[in-house]
Amino acid sequence: MAETKKVAYVFPGQGAQAVGMGRDLYDSYPAARAIFEQADEALGIPLSKICFEGPEDELLKTINTQPALVTVSFAYLKVARETGKGLPAPAFVAGHSLGEYTALAAANVLDFADTVRLARERGRLMYEAGLKQPGTMAAVIGLDEAILTEICGQTDTCIANFNSPGQLVISGAIEKIERAVELAKEKGASRVVPLQVGGAFHSPLMQSAVDGMAEILPTVAFRDPTVPVVANVTAQPLTTGEAVRAELLDQLRNGVQWHRSVEYMLGQGVNGIIEIGPGRVLTGLMRRIDRETETMNIGTADDVKALAE
Repeated sequence: MAETKKVAYVFPGQGAQAVGMGRDLYDSYPAARAIFEQADEALGIPLSKICFEGPEDELLKTINTQPALVTVSFAYLKVARETGKGLPAPAFVAGHSLGEYTALAAANVLDFADTVRLARERGRLMYEAGLKQPGTMAAVIGLDEAILTEICGQTDTCIANFNSPGQLVISGAIEKIERAVELAKEKGASRVVPLQVGGAFHSPLMQSAVDGMAEILPTVAFRDPTVPVVANVTAQPLTTGEAVRAELLDQLRNGVQWHRSVEYMLGQGVNGIIEIGPGRVLTGLMRRIDRETETMNIGTADDVKALAE
């Protein structure tokens, strides 16, 4: 992608995790080891061991998943920047839900240690919110957004992820999601997939998590981004630290406008998307949004080595 003139870095969110993630990078690059050691020290837990060895049920705990994904994704970014001659500087950065935290570290809004601590607090508060007000989520495939919006209005649920054309995720109380799923199938959804999550993320049922983060965020220093961060909630660029701080509260209880975020960046002349972190979820969504845009993944040590060649 060296010839691409204008690129964006994008970072995955919860769901991209897998036991063993980042181990190849840790074994190959001192810069990656330093990031994992910094995360372990910042949190006071063996996060790197959870990433590399699991067990899976430990990694899948939201309080661990969120800082683990931030750490692994940021380690790939750090090493790629240090060794990758073929890595263009970004015009924008963005992250899907939790991935927005990695994007903030990438744009120098937050120190890495603060980022990983905030990610763990976010995971803890979201889990606790799910216990207080049980909820769930479901992916709805092949249904028009306007029809699903109408269904959500009828069932007191909401669209939590606007991922790509024909791929939306709804969120809400368990019995209300069950009713919304029935209606979505009746209205012609090609597939509805219940998600294994600990709560109704990106919905008003996360209000207690919003309240908890509102107490924590003022204790952390937010700098103005060195690269515009395209916000989950508005699909518009954030250019000040204060705007970022407000976004981190808003995105807990509002939908992730991923499709519109990508379209905004493409509209600004971006012609290359680089997904940095485990998995290829965002690259898959790009194929649904715009097949013409060049994509690249940096999610294995081999990907990093290819950049240096």
